Amino acid sequence: MPVACAVARAGAGHKPRGRLDSGLRDGQVDAVGNPFDPGYYTSAELRAFGFARVGEHSMVARNCTVIGLANITLGDHVRVDGFTSLVAARGALVIGSYVHIAGGCMVGARGGVEIGDFASLSHGVRVLSAIDDFSGHRLSNATVPEALTGISAAPVRIGRYVPVGAGSTILPGVDIGEGAAVGAMSLVTRNLAAWTIHSGNPARPTGPRSSDLLRLAAIAREADELP
Repeated sequence: MPVACAVARAGAGHKPRGRLDSGLRDGQVDAVGNPFDPGYYTSAELRAFGFARVGEHSMVARNCTVIGLANITLGDHVRVDGFTSLVAARGALVIGSYVHIAGGCMVGARGGVEIGDFASLSHGVRVLSAIDDFSGHRLSNATVPEALTGISAAPVRIGRYVPVGAGSTILPGVDIGEGAAVGAMSLVTRNLAAWTIHSGNPARPTGPRSSDLLRLAAIAREADELP
């Protein structure tokens, strides 16, 4: 098992309980590390697991659930935080560069999911490219034969520079235009216009969004190219 790439340090002046006379000074951890911060796999470690592609300087938390490695592409500078599930057993999941997926997210890529450069998913976002039939004419349970279900799948595309607020849900077939923003706790059921802020259930436009961030994105890319 690869060595953890990051461990948290104990706060100054605080001694861990249950480890009396351990010989450790403040700010140190023992060989097993901090069990409350399992750290991240690095790009090199991720490549060894069999992802379709992994760019440079990317990291995935060790306590994530990742299914369908061969169908998942990670760009450069991607960070996926703990307790997130990436499920791509039957469809492709393509994550661009400079993408942050915060803790507790769920990305189901059965119908295909694309997340553009500089996009971000805040805590607890659900991206669903397939849903069950709840009409009562079909079963809706992953443990029964698929022929008895009525799953509908369609691609989801989250454009470049799109932030999706905490607790939001994106349903199959949605295309979120470049630079759009999705407010927290929104339900996205249809395509969203570019460079517009949307929020609510269902998500509706609430106003324009500035494109000033494009200049900042260019600075970030240039800084990455410096020797």
